Amino acid sequence: MSIQLFLLKSGEYIIADGKELISNQKPVGYLLDNPEKVTFNSSVFFSEEEESEVKISLSPWIILTTDTKITIPFDWVVTVVEPIESIKKIYNNGKDN
Repeated sequence: MSIQLFLLKSGEYIIADGKELISNQKPVGYLLDNPEKVTFNSSVFFSEEEESEVKISLSPWIILTTDTKITIPFDWVVTVVEPIESIKKIYNNGKDN
């Protein structure tokens, strides 16, 4: 598994230690270990004249469960990307507590 950033159809950004689930040689979903919802200020924009600060916070994705491993269907994921180092650091520091 590796730490990945998932964009879901719902518009949510989820960071988790993720693994693709395969059945009959086709992807069917993802197993997310310790998924956290990523929220950030949406009024962020970048220009050459101005620097902008992005405020990021993480919270449990599904707060009403004690499960730490959650599966999601493949067709609910828009894309999976490598998160920037600063988000990985926040995620990893939260797991150390």
